[in-house]
Amino acid sequence: MARMKVLNGPSIRRMPIYLYWLSVMQARGDEFASTTQLAEYIDLEPINVRKDIALTGVTGTVGVGYRVGDLIVGIRRYLGWDAMRPACLVGVGALGRALLGHREFQEAGLKFTCVFDSDEQKIGTVVRGHEVLSMDVMAETVAAMKPEVAVICVPAEGAQKVVDDLVDYGIKSFWSFSNVSLRVPEGVFIQREVIAGGYAMLSVKLAQMKRK
Repeated sequence: MARMKVLNGPSIRRMPIYLYWLSVMQARGDEFASTTQLAEYIDLEPINVRKDIALTGVTGTVGVGYRVGDLIVGIRRYLGWDAMRPACLVGVGALGRALLGHREFQEAGLKFTCVFDSDEQKIGTVVRGHEVLSMDVMAETVAAMKPEVAVICVPAEGAQKVVDDLVDYGIKSFWSFSNVSLRVPEGVFIQREVIAGGYAMLSVKLAQMKRK
């Protein structure tokens, strides 16, 4: 499996933070945003903010800044958030339920159209407005709904089988919250989120502070 390389990863991860603050500025009536304002909010050097914004193709005016509305549109377009992407979710545990209720996904163009679980007690129930379907009907449901993205929230031991099945059903992009390295064929890509990784970083920082 070849790893898909994406340039400007740190800049891309900062884009949603810019969007949030720009939406705050827009709501309070600000017409322009400067790199200094954005840099202060995100705690970054202004030169890095300018480089990030340059990726979007939006240009500003010296001494004035960027039009807030233009910058919001430009960032959303750069991220591909200006179009709605249908998605399926597999695994309706605590994390899966939380993701279904995360309203910011809609703003980012991610819309859950089908939800699956293997637990008989969950099948047929409605979670966050979505009926939980059996894994037994996943093939025909995916064929009918044609989700572009599959969000995986199943235990690590079952994640590879779920991904293998979904690849067979035509899914080519995965967002995995299962704490395991998944293997996929060429032309299929996975974005893996390891929630414990963030806490690991915090824990190391705390340990280093205590040693000082």
